[in-house]
Amino acid sequence: MGVNAGNPFGGLAASAPGATLRRNAMRSLFAAVFLLVAGLLRAAEPAPEAIVVVAGDMHSAYERTAAFVARIDRLRADNPGVPLAVLINGDTFELGNAVARRSEGAVEFAMLAALAQRGPVILNLGNHEPEFFGLAETVARLRAAGVVVLGGNVRDPATGQPYAAPSTRLKLGAREAVVVGVTTDRLSTFRVAVRPTLDLAEPVAWAKQNFPALLTGEALPIVMTHTGLKVDRDLLPLVPDGTLFAGAHDHLRFVHRAGRTVYFHSGSWTDVISVARLRRAAEGLRWEVEAMRLAAGDPEDATLAALVRKTMSQHLTTEETTIVGKLREPLGPTEAARFAVEAARVAARADAAMIGGTTFGAGLPAGEVSRFALDASVRFDGPLFVAEVDGAWLRVLLDRSNQGPDTPFADRAGENLVAVGPAAIDPTRRYRFVTTDWVARNAKNYFGANAPVLTEHPGLKLKAAVIQALTR
Repeated sequence: MGVNAGNPFGGLAASAPGATLRRNAMRSLFAAVFLLVAGLLRAAEPAPEAIVVVAGDMHSAYERTAAFVARIDRLRADNPGVPLAVLINGDTFELGNAVARRSEGAVEFAMLAALAQRGPVILNLGNHEPEFFGLAETVARLRAAGVVVLGGNVRDPATGQPYAAPSTRLKLGAREAVVVGVTTDRLSTFRVAVRPTLDLAEPVAWAKQNFPALLTGEALPIVMTHTGLKVDRDLLPLVPDGTLFAGAHDHLRFVHRAGRTVYFHSGSWTDVISVARLRRAAEGLRWEVEAMRLAAGDPEDATLAALVRKTMSQHLTTEETTIVGKLREPLGPTEAARFAVEAARVAARADAAMIGGTTFGAGLPAGEVSRFALDASVRFDGPLFVAEVDGAWLRVLLDRSNQGPDTPFADRAGENLVAVGPAAIDPTRRYRFVTTDWVARNAKNYFGANAPVLTEHPGLKLKAAVIQALTR
């Protein structure tokens, strides 16, 4: 065994076990020093003046419900003495979740009650809040769980009065915030049975009339909108500089700073939560927003986790536990959506496929995939529609699809289209593409004034196409 003259430690050759052990020890030492320095730097940073945790479009995501509550406990433990509040920006419930539907949201109400025991909880109404009850009863049940409910532009047509307050005051230690909630006016996105009970004021007109009085004074301005990015672009100029502005409804995830205002979306299915920290900077108070992922295996609140297991066992049927296919690897929400869109493309023998991002929810597990897991991932079913389009049009649509956290704000154009298509497109060629019935019915919203003529594909539906892909 020879001596390695190039070894800076003057030891044995690199292949010798002793040298390997020494290198591993040095790496461990360097790693420990790095973690120690990083910890000291974090400890040296002043504690935030307040923390606001925001989640939206949760849609009965039982796989992370208990982990969400446990994460709040961890944030409180890591920030002793720092005021902490939780804001829920609409769509807590999901009618398509058969267990949630049969249990009338027992898990979701228990989650909200658990959060309210830990600190202030404010919920802005979304279009999926009245999934299991009428809106008046839903609001009453939310309040009984200890939640403050907002939604000033959602009125009862019988009385002309809003179902919930437009704003509330929130104590954050020595500081006070005013929180305003606005809901979408797209009636077609609400459950059919509750539509006759809703009078929805157009959000921008409502904001122009009410924001000046609500967002005034010394209180910190916080705005929650469940209206979508397209509407929010018109709302942003109406809020004071320095507003913490949480958007939802499109299932997008990003953080955008405009002056001192921070505008952000928190994704969906509780895959990510947004942690907003109020800090003092040279220019005054400043919000910093961090996207914090909830992953499989994260610590869970034991009581809520037990309730989820009990509720699932009581309400799952044989049909929902039926295995519809298999996967070699788990797919997160983004990857599962792309998998489903590709399945539609293959089934329709199309060149490209585009489906609205809110069609999709949870990811898909590795191994056997049950009908319940499929329904959580592909929220809506329906016939597929096809069209023939020119390459130039297709290129434009593909370029503005698949919005991620890093998509420039200027390039965001409302609800995300999840798309698959050829990498190279000939602008002079014709292409066949496929989409869903929802996109076909709302073609102008998704494709603009020059939307193509879409024709229903006979006998082909989205979930059947995904099941075909799962069984291949």
